[in-house]
Amino acid sequence: MSVKSFLIPRIAAKMLSKKKLDKKRIRFERTRIKTGEEHIVEFFHDPSDPYSQLLEKVLPAFTKRYEINLLTHLVGPPDEGAAPERRKLAEYSKMDTMRLAKKAGIDFKIEERAAAANTTVADARREKLGHYLGGTLYYGGEWYWGLDRLHYLEARLMDMGLRHGGNNRDFIYSPPLSPSELGRTNADLHWYLSFRSPYTAIVRNRVKSLADAYGANLKIRFVLPMVMRGLPVPKAKKKYIPLDAAREARRQGVDFGRVLDPVGRPIELGYSLLPWARNQGREYEYVQGWLKAVWAEGIDAGSKSGMQSIVECAGLNWNEAKSILGNQDWRHEAEANRLEMMKHGVWGVPSFRVGKTVTWGQDRLWVIEHALQKLTKT
Repeated sequence: MSVKSFLIPRIAAKMLSKKKLDKKRIRFERTRIKTGEEHIVEFFHDPSDPYSQLLEKVLPAFTKRYEINLLTHLVGPPDEGAAPERRKLAEYSKMDTMRLAKKAGIDFKIEERAAAANTTVADARREKLGHYLGGTLYYGGEWYWGLDRLHYLEARLMDMGLRHGGNNRDFIYSPPLSPSELGRTNADLHWYLSFRSPYTAIVRNRVKSLADAYGANLKIRFVLPMVMRGLPVPKAKKKYIPLDAAREARRQGVDFGRVLDPVGRPIELGYSLLPWARNQGREYEYVQGWLKAVWAEGIDAGSKSGMQSIVECAGLNWNEAKSILGNQDWRHEAEANRLEMMKHGVWGVPSFRVGKTVTWGQDRLWVIEHALQKLTKT
């Protein structure tokens, strides 16, 4: 074991821990009290963004509930590094936002608005604080993107006693967890994933549980990570996503945080055994074990000892595996999966598809469950 593979998972686990988060909050509140500053929540609003419009819709109710001051900054759309498929994003955002509004029971209509002008100062403020999107809220060192993450900020404010009119713990929108029901179908549930995606890592158990709950056939569609396809990832995005994935993992009771970034050779070694694991009837077990090992246990998947541990924990034969480890046969399949995913209107992972219903994000499994429920009823 190298010094790097020993230290980095331990550092990551500390940085992504609830203990670290709590200490950071305590320090912020102490400083705020000393300076006499009020509870200021900053809203970075991109008028042209449907997600930002939806969040804007609920903010009057939010500010009425809590003893806070809301400061709004008009910002521009994300740059190309944060939104590499801008045209696809615009179309997908409209569909996804309307789905979300309906799920949340919000009367909402997307307005065709131009991007804000003269946003240099606000954009710089957003960048300085560490984000890249509109439709985001910032309070005390933490970011909350869109309606989906508003409940985290609400819970924080409730814990500080800032809710008006009592100690109710209901939220403006509480994201559902899937599966919520049972049914029987024989549908294919396509799971587009990347071994470098933290959001893929934290959905590893739930997607299988959803498939099992409805008798669906889980089809694993692996793709190369964006960064290994030459697409840039902004610094703010690299920082925000692991922190967001960590809090989502805590809410869902998923092991996560002891991480050793698998970019490059570990990904390639991992993918080289996927077709073989499928042929052995242990594809899901291998994928689930690989994601847990790298994203929760800090195992070095770029080493033979690390891969041996992953393979054997998946119930597979290491002597067979090591004879084909590092082959390049998987590359054509990974590219075919990427093209299939793009054809259906999504380009990031994890994404999911049942029939013509497609969605992106580990927090959108409820969309897929709705599709499975419809098939159950037919």
